Amino acid sequence: MIADKRVVHNYGHGGAGWSLSWGSAALARELALEGGTAQCAVIGCGIIGLTTAIKILRAGVATTIYAAERAPFTRSVRATGVWSPDSRLAAYDSVSPDFAVRWEAMARRSWDEHRSYIGAAGRPVSVIDQYNLQAFAGERRAVGPYPSPGRVPFVSYADRVAGLRSIARPLSRSEHAFPVASASVTSRMTFDVITYADQLMETFQREGGQIVTRRLNHPGELANLPEPVIVNSTGYGARFLFGDLTLMPIRGQIAWLPPQPEITYALNYNAVSMIPRPMGILIQANGASQMVGYGIDDESQDWSESAMAVAMLSSLYTSV
Repeated sequence: MIADKRVVHNYGHGGAGWSLSWGSAALARELALEGGTAQCAVIGCGIIGLTTAIKILRAGVATTIYAAERAPFTRSVRATGVWSPDSRLAAYDSVSPDFAVRWEAMARRSWDEHRSYIGAAGRPVSVIDQYNLQAFAGERRAVGPYPSPGRVPFVSYADRVAGLRSIARPLSRSEHAFPVASASVTSRMTFDVITYADQLMETFQREGGQIVTRRLNHPGELANLPEPVIVNSTGYGARFLFGDLTLMPIRGQIAWLPPQPEITYALNYNAVSMIPRPMGILIQANGASQMVGYGIDDESQDWSESAMAVAMLSSLYTSV
């Protein structure tokens, strides 16, 4: 409770915000509507705020989103944009005993709802091939940049939804053109995050929801909102708005190359990933331990990290 407002928190999804969005939105709706209400506010207009607001609106409750920014300027648009429901979700020692069961319910519900967008206009969700490449046997290559603090024991629940994932198929040398020792291919659900967010905003407003541009700087300001129930979906912003210092940055830099419509596949090579988007080719260094960027809250551009990731892939394509 803040003043006379009941506040529900729906944030802190690690590298799984898009992947878990619909499932966590359904759980947040249940909490928000306990005891009944005719009006509800949602704080934040990223993927978690949008899906939560749509779920509440479709329950017959007048819903308003309050946010300082909208897509394409929210943090959600900076996401990698692949189906990764347990990616760097939480440290192993920080989850409750029943969380794995709740996580699985969120993941399965989100999977079903995401799939309903496959083939929709603008292709907000699609399934593409992802190639996983291993460098030549015995060759030593830098897997940069180096991790930030080392390795954090994140929870891993992938085996609970194994049936939703495509099994990687090993490729023979004649089946690919990459100069590597071994390669495999799998199908990967991906999100065109800007198109998807735009469609969700349009859906929310078309069905009667309202979006109000408003920046909140302190929890006490929630008392001034007219709605009796508020869902806080500010994501990493909750670290500042609510002083939740348990939230940690978990990703490094993203580099963008010009759009190339002919590139229709993703790949992972030497701990660097490449994912094609209509707005450009996304390049991201993950590091051997997937810890690049952890705990670094400096958001200034690091050209050296991006250049290192691009150079890693350039060396691969130069050899093709």
